[in-house]
Amino acid sequence: MEIGFEGKTILVTGAVRGIGRGIAHAFAARGARVCALDILNDGLSETVATAAPGRGGRIEPMVVDVTDAEAVAAAVREIERGTESGAIDVVVHSAGGVRGQVSQPIEEVTPEQWRAIQAVNVDGAFNLARSVAPGMKRTGRGRIVVISSRAGIAVSLTGIQSYGTAKAAQLGLVRQLSAELGPHGITVNAILPGFMPTSPDYVRQWNSYGEDGQKALVERIAMRRLGRPEDIAHAVMFFASDYAEWITGQTLGVTGSP
Repeated sequence: MEIGFEGKTILVTGAVRGIGRGIAHAFAARGARVCALDILNDGLSETVATAAPGRGGRIEPMVVDVTDAEAVAAAVREIERGTESGAIDVVVHSAGGVRGQVSQPIEEVTPEQWRAIQAVNVDGAFNLARSVAPGMKRTGRGRIVVISSRAGIAVSLTGIQSYGTAKAAQLGLVRQLSAELGPHGITVNAILPGFMPTSPDYVRQWNSYGEDGQKALVERIAMRRLGRPEDIAHAVMFFASDYAEWITGQTLGVTGSP
């Protein structure tokens, strides 16, 4: 099955690290114009420098805070002006994570800590969908993919209350938007990655398990290996492709296990 994105405009948030970077690289390698958004400017430069675009693809870095609704809307308008159709073809919300936090008892969690995780994961997905929907409606076509987590349907290994809640909330948003936007030819789906130490927060979590804990975690995975960013990118590209044009409101676990 050959999947290409020549002539398509793809927006990827959280494009500096791990999964987000892997997704941006994968689309660019298959001919897409990738608008890579993140709050970390230096990291975006590295995302561009380490890419291997093909078939005319390229990566355009943009420093954007997805929790800022006005900044997201402005970025979307700028990207849309560079398209022939006036709309973005595919949007992938990969920004998120635990924002440097660690597990602690609920009574010790501050409102600011709670909101920081909700803001980037849930508000960010909302800000993005709200901004891209009008253009997609005008063209009668679009793809929105949210990178959630297995924590959205189970207890989070992080032990962080806000993170597990935010990932579950993302799935609710995906279901709701899929019903609303389906009549306009727009699909909305979610990917549930398994654990992978691809950013500093998750590297710290992985290291905290020690050698025995790491071995035990891997042995609980049916495929007996940790996931890689390209595993998630492949699933995203399927949802973004014509092969998935009648699939919406779904959650796809990419965990190496049933």
